[in-house]
Amino acid sequence: MKLRVLFAFLALTLSTVFITSPLWAEKVSDPADTYRQLNLFGDVFERVRSQYVDPDITDKELIENAVNGMLTSLDPHSSYLNEEDFDDMRVQTKGEFGGLGIEVTMENGVVKVVSPIDDTPAAKAGLKPGDLIISIDDKPVMGLDLSEAVDMMRGKVGTDIKVTIKREDDPNPFDVKITRDIIKIRAVRSHVEDNDVGYIRITTFNENTQTNLEKAIAEIKKDTGDKLIGYVIDLRNNPGGLLNQAISVADTFLDKGEIVSTRGRNENDTRRDNATAGDMTDGKPLVVLINGGSASASEIVAGALQDHHRAVLMGTQSFGKGSVQTIIPIPGHGAMRLTTARYYTPSGRSIQAKGITPDIEVEQARLETLKGFNIKEADLKGALENGQNDTKKPVVIMPEDNDAADKSDAEEKPEDYQLLRAVDLLRGVSLYNASR
Repeated sequence: MKLRVLFAFLALTLSTVFITSPLWAEKVSDPADTYRQLNLFGDVFERVRSQYVDPDITDKELIENAVNGMLTSLDPHSSYLNEEDFDDMRVQTKGEFGGLGIEVTMENGVVKVVSPIDDTPAAKAGLKPGDLIISIDDKPVMGLDLSEAVDMMRGKVGTDIKVTIKREDDPNPFDVKITRDIIKIRAVRSHVEDNDVGYIRITTFNENTQTNLEKAIAEIKKDTGDKLIGYVIDLRNNPGGLLNQAISVADTFLDKGEIVSTRGRNENDTRRDNATAGDMTDGKPLVVLINGGSASASEIVAGALQDHHRAVLMGTQSFGKGSVQTIIPIPGHGAMRLTTARYYTPSGRSIQAKGITPDIEVEQARLETLKGFNIKEADLKGALENGQNDTKKPVVIMPEDNDAADKSDAEEKPEDYQLLRAVDLLRGVSLYNASR
């Protein structure tokens, strides 16, 4: 009886909100219908807690699972975070946490790897973007939601976990043993290529990214001096991160203009972020590398630089995650991650489910390519539609078909074909500029 009173109170409260809020008034016009739906939830809740075969399941677990089910049914990126998950998320954005080091999503009941993070246990174990994790420690993941699968992969630092992988170019699933470790994400790595090209790899967008980027640019300038002809910005397999860091990184290379806009269902939710004066690279030519593992914040940076003709994008189509998730803390509980808007590039392109098309398409060398495999945001169950038509086609450059070279180099670490082509392009631009 007490539960029915509670649900009746919730129904009346929510009905009042639905009537007075312009956000929901269009969708919900009958408060009585809201009450009936909440009453349905109450009936099911009471029946489960009194008749479910396992009496040990708690009311808290039932409520949290119900809330998470409501959110995860909306799209692949909305979910409920309990107190532990919420704390873990806040730690991850600071750049150090315990785990395997992979960005994952759920599709058709199995875990899909969006991207392994550089120099983490998952990357060292050989996991690739698009790998399907079908079981964890011999327990199938089918039937689990993403948070449950992630919880199974968490554990004490130093302990081993066995994941069974299905890779599209391999008909047989195989096991990979990974040792959990403290994940210290080095957001930016850099070096000088051939004495005159600055190479900057951005692996993620956390609280340290912008600071580390500025240090990398300063070091490259110091090491090259007047010889510097341009920069390669590597965003491949970068799963994204903090929006403010993506905006700051794009601003580093831009002197003016819009970087990104976010648009939700309310006009008040529309936001535009613009670049400030000053280009830390002094207008030097840029080539940005992207691939199917480049998602979210990395697509914002790539899209902004492409639309302003500040950089040439090279590589393959990006992942296509163009939605905004807002973390809404729930006092006394955890938080919910709710999709509230879409990202748009300066020219008005939606990234969602389409991604960023490179100006010059360059596949990775055959030795490193998973032939025919290309998991994207659009492949995820429940993914938001893009809502736009785009006919832009990239220039395509394919790796040379040289079987002899492939065989002779098979025992050596393969060269980064895409990076080599990026450096070649910078040299061509430098020669062209010098001849003008």
